[in-house]
Amino acid sequence: MKIKTTPIAVSIALGTVSLKGILCIPDQPRGIILFSHGSGSSRLSSRNNYVASILQEEGMATLLFDLLTEQEDLNYETRFDIPLLTQRLIAVTHWIKAKEETRTLKVAYFGASTGAASALGAAAYFGKEISAVVSRGGRPDLALKVLPEVKAPTLLLVGSRDRMVIGLNERAYDQLPCTKRLEIVEGASHLFEEPGKLEEVALLSAKWFTKYFK
Repeated sequence: MKIKTTPIAVSIALGTVSLKGILCIPDQPRGIILFSHGSGSSRLSSRNNYVASILQEEGMATLLFDLLTEQEDLNYETRFDIPLLTQRLIAVTHWIKAKEETRTLKVAYFGASTGAASALGAAAYFGKEISAVVSRGGRPDLALKVLPEVKAPTLLLVGSRDRMVIGLNERAYDQLPCTKRLEIVEGASHLFEEPGKLEEVALLSAKWFTKYFK
């Protein structure tokens, strides 16, 4: 039986900035997944929202949020400021851990494109407090310096047609000391736009998160 949940718009106050988010919490959630999107994307990303909907059906809470304010997002360089994006994800993780409805939940990350680097950077910061990480078409190579500190079980998902990114993921994979897996999704390109490929990503992610939320 699939679980239905209602999205709630949230405002995340972090010092001088406020970030917009979408929080979904099903009854008795297994844990919560924080989404770290790629450059130029936001909480409204159709791909991440689709993946989140599958995870929600599997009984997981999700938080999609804007890593940057609207003003910050106008700056092209800021979109690729991995240290800044990592600090934002760390701050939002503290926020979710302090929130009454979610403070007891296990936390995991789902990173897409450059967002995978910030997800792994935050996972390195929190150590064993993070249950799992999934990277979709990610750039974990942008977090090479901190990869040896990652403790969370990490799943790297890359399309078989995304040749350059496969190489970058293989390089990052070698630096990860944690439980890890590199999964090549056959027939998929960088954005997993081909029929059924994003669903495959979502189901592989749900299986990974379920395993490590236990």
